[in-house]
Amino acid sequence: MTGPRLGVIADDLTGACDLADAVRDAGGRAVVMLGVPEPGLRLPPCDCAVVALRTRTAPADIAVAESVAAARHLLAAGAGTLYQKYCSTFDSTDDGTIGPVADALRTLVGDGSPAPSIGTPATPRAGRTQYQGHLFVGDRLLSESPLRHHPLTPMHDPDLIRVLGRQTAHPVALLPWAVLHTADPARALADLLDTGAAHVLADALTDDDLDRLAAALPTDRPVLLGGAAGFAAALARRWTPDRTNEPPTHAADPGTSRALIISGSCSARTREQIAHFDGPRLDLDAVALAEGRLTVDDLVDRLADHYRHGTGPVLVSSSADPDTVRGTQDRLGRDRAAQLLERAAGQLAARAVQDLGVRRLLVAGGETSGAVVGALGLGVLQVGPAAAPGVPWMIPAEGPPIRLLLKSGNFGDPELFRTAWEVCP
Repeated sequence: MTGPRLGVIADDLTGACDLADAVRDAGGRAVVMLGVPEPGLRLPPCDCAVVALRTRTAPADIAVAESVAAARHLLAAGAGTLYQKYCSTFDSTDDGTIGPVADALRTLVGDGSPAPSIGTPATPRAGRTQYQGHLFVGDRLLSESPLRHHPLTPMHDPDLIRVLGRQTAHPVALLPWAVLHTADPARALADLLDTGAAHVLADALTDDDLDRLAAALPTDRPVLLGGAAGFAAALARRWTPDRTNEPPTHAADPGTSRALIISGSCSARTREQIAHFDGPRLDLDAVALAEGRLTVDDLVDRLADHYRHGTGPVLVSSSADPDTVRGTQDRLGRDRAAQLLERAAGQLAARAVQDLGVRRLLVAGGETSGAVVGALGLGVLQVGPAAAPGVPWMIPAEGPPIRLLLKSGNFGDPELFRTAWEVCP
């Protein structure tokens, strides 16, 4: 059996699902593996295999080690090209992982010397574009968007050449939009690489720009590709479509099975979705957990009470505005607050599935999603129908007959918590 055309190392789970959805939408077959794959893990036939890690905010040495291990597995499985998936808003501090991981993967891919990395976070369908090296969220610079208040990776510099340059000792170059639109962008890109650029970030405003970049990639040397879902979709559009491996749709019984929302994202969009949700809600509070005033058993009992009156969905939320988040972090410490909430979210999801018969789970937030699938012990997910661009329902290849929608904090329209169930397979 031939391996996947594209082997992706993603730094968080919701981003992995976003990319897999984009590849599927472009006509490719994609699967998501949860964590560094175990030896012997069966991989369904696919064009794109994505390893979803939890390394976005991990120490750089841990992120590098896990990313390299995942990449080695993908290469051993026959992956034709490696792709480093990072957030479309380039979420990363000066001590972040994008640069160190890229440098490690460049060394792995290179034939005797490190290969160059080429990519872009631009994903026009999500409103993420890059121009003159500056990242925009909608019509706002990254530094003027709500991402400047991110509790873990506040983004204050929109110039990605500078941001990446602070994370690597190797030259970072820009492929400008105007150059991408010249008669021979492939020659221009080759010239950048020949002058010693180790990392190239490309401007892109539209999907056509991403298609131009995909067509301009060198074929005479190994490269590491990177970026968000948009560039991966452009690569997939160059493949011959093959929909012969659609995921199964058995046993979820979406019309009658119990539904649960667990929200840990503090993004402006997620808080808007919470405001539009008109069903029952339970609060997941880090301080109450730390002081023992709230336990997972308490939450399970309260959920059970709600399910006596219907199938839900019920919302359990730790999402909060930036001031409240800062207050909690000041009181407990950033890492402890996050650990308390993620552990409780994972334990609650596992108990809800095992004890309460929940079969539909919507999880908001990358770290929260990682905690939930870890607690559920899942291995490989296949991509189902999307409730919104970049927000697909995921179906375990093996394990409990559940459906998972793992949502990046900023994705989905304001009504998503109410409408996502309509397309649950």
